[in-house]
Formats: sequence, C-alpha cells, structure tokens
Amino acid sequence: MTSLGNVKQKLNTIGQLERDLNLKQLQVNRLLNITQAINNNVKMSGLFEMYTSFLSWEMGVKKMALYYRKDKKWVCSAHIGFEQGELKTDVSEQLSRYTRLHTLADSDDPFFRQFDVVIPVKHKDVHLAYVFIGGFGEEEDMYNKVQFITTITNIITVAIENKRLFKNKIEEERLRKEMELASEMQQLLIPKSLPTRKEYELSSIYRPHLNVGGDYFDFVEHGDGKITFCIADIAGKGVAAALLMSNFQASFHNLLARHDNLKSFVEDLNLSVLRITKGERFLTFFVAQFDLNTRLLTYVNAGHNPPILAMNEKIHYLDKGTTVLGAFDELPFIEQGTERVDAEALILLFTDGLTELQNEAGEFVDEDFGQRFVLANYHLSATEFNQKVMDALDLFKGRAGFQDDFTVLTCKVF
Repeated sequence: MTSLGNVKQKLNTIGQLERDLNLKQLQVNRLLNITQAINNNVKMSGLFEMYTSFLSWEMGVKKMALYYRKDKKWVCSAHIGFEQGELKTDVSEQLSRYTRLHTLADSDDPFFRQFDVVIPVKHKDVHLAYVFIGGFGEEEDMYNKVQFITTITNIITVAIENKRLFKNKIEEERLRKEMELASEMQQLLIPKSLPTRKEYELSSIYRPHLNVGGDYFDFVEHGDGKITFCIADIAGKGVAAALLMSNFQASFHNLLARHDNLKSFVEDLNLSVLRITKGERFLTFFVAQFDLNTRLLTYVNAGHNPPILAMNEKIHYLDKGTTVLGAFDELPFIEQGTERVDAEALILLFTDGLTELQNEAGEFVDEDFGQRFVLANYHLSATEFNQKVMDALDLFKGRAGFQDDFTVLTCKVF
C-alpha cells in the first residue's frame, strides 16, 4: 500500500508538473504571439486586447486596471473584472506615490484596496504605465505570476510608447511640411521690391516668428499720382493664417480698385474678411493713401497700433478709424483721418512685434524712446531709417530674440 501510495503521489506530481509545463508553454506561445503582433505593427487597441486576454485566460487574473498616460492625464486603457463606468475616476494624483512594485492591502484608498499589487512601468525615471492586479487566491504562486505579468506589461508598454513616439514624429513631420508650405505661401504674398521715387520711398523689415507668421504689408501705385500702402496683423499662425493672408491680399487689391475713398473700401474689406473667416478670426489693419498732387494723406486705422507721422520736428499718431476687421457684420463706427504733408516727412507703420519686444531683463521698448528715436532720424531715407531701427533694437534686446512676428513698413516723403 505504501508503495502504491508513493506511485500515486509521484503520478500526481508528474501530472501537476505537466500541467504547469503546459501552462508555461501557453504563456510562452502567447508571449510570442504578442511579440509578433508588435513586429507586425498591430494597432494600440489590438495590443491592449491581447494584453487583457493574456492576463485573463493564461494568467487567471480576476481584477486588472492598466493606466496609461494620455496627454497630461492617466486613463484606464485596459481592465478586467470591472464595468466600464467604474473606472472613470481620475486617479492621476494618487499614482505618483507608487514608484516601485507595491502591495495594496493596507492602502487608505478604497479603490486601490480592491487590488493586491500595483506594478509601475518606467523608462529613465519617467513613468509610462501603472497596472493594478487583484483577485489572487491564497494558494497561488503570486510571486511568479507578478514577475511574469511585470515582464509582459513592460513589453506591451514599451511597444505602445514607441508607437506613440513614432506617431508624434510623423505628426511633427506633417507640421514641419505644413509650416514650410505656409512660409512659401507668405513669401509669395509679401512684396519683394518696394518703390523708390523722387517724391517718396518705401522700405520694410519683415521677420516672421518661426518662419511663419500673421503679419502682412502691401502697396499699390495708382496712375493718378496716388500711392496706397497698408499693414495688417492676422490672428493665428501657420497655414490657416497664410490662407487668410492670401484671401486678404486678393480682396485688398480687388476692392481697392473699386473704391475712390478709404472709408467705403474698409467697410467692404471687413465684409470680405467676415465671409472668409465666419467670424472666427480677425485682423488689425492700417491703410493710408498719399496724393502727390494735393500732398494730402488720408488713412483708416482698424484697431492697429497707431503709425507715427514725423514732420516739422513733431510727432503725429495716426489713430483715427474703426475697430478690428472680421469681428462684426457692420463696423460700429468708422472715421477717415487726414493729414496734410507739406514738408519732408516719415511715416512709420509697425506690428505689435515691435511694441512687445523685450530685452534680457524683461523690459519693453519705452514709448518716449521711440518718439525721440523717430524725431532724431526721420530726415533719413526709409532704407537708412530702417537700418537704424534694427541697430537700435539689436542693441536694446541683447541676446534676447523676437517674441512675435516683427514687421515695419516705412514711407519717406521727400
């Protein structure tokens, strides 16, 4: 009997070993399947499904919640033993306390007490995921199971992180191409050469932030002895701003040819911008027209930084006009300003990249300094004046860069 009992015991032991071996073989096979799925570039959702199935069927896990970072929050990406609505609680703040594998029997959080252990997954001290495991039986080999689950969780998490990084790289490449396209579009819209006549001269400084910006300037020389010039600051960056700029340029030229005064021209231009943007974007705009025969300068300022007219050793701010374009169906008010330019003069147009420029100490360009600078240099040609502007700004800002699009359009009247 003793011999027979020993045989039965050995057979039971062998049987248990065979079952354990088969289980290990199943686990290894599933691990190989998951690895192959990763190599075959299976989607994230597919990897989460394989992970959940592996823990549920091969590992016998009864409760599981896998948290993965999405944007700046931790979200439950896979779970076992829970209804979908049970895992909507935001646990982002509590997760930071777990820096290594930790048992949860003594947790003070009722949600975490449902589990036996938490397994953090990290790379170079950056946490990529947290998996909470629960429902172990008293006789289960919890240690070996946790070790295997840790391995498979690391494999899945690293694979998903690589997918995320690859997706981000593709998105960055797409954005780079988009920005290149926007930059090319803008370069086509910005005038390449500006007129220099015996009566007047135009000169510009154009430095879009990150190669793509929302600043725009333009001019039109008319056959009746007039010149119209403008500057605009379009809300937004990238392709959207470049497309709006393209439409705006077409509207500027088409509508200007139909109007004999700036007031009605700006009213129609506002409607054109509104049709294009549906009220979701707006722009500040300044337009001026100088008549060589009458020496009269007329202008409309639509919410733009007031340009400076320097003449007879005095400063005049060109601030009459209306509000921004593209915000209202009908402009609530509009006034056309006039100035008689009966002497040598300089008109300085600029965007807020100039007024918002800061130096290394965080200081802005002082308005009094700007007035003194213009009065001291307005006798120069437009080109020479702009060079002086850049020299002064480079000295002021030091090693600090331009924080926004920076555009200057200078008109010198001789």
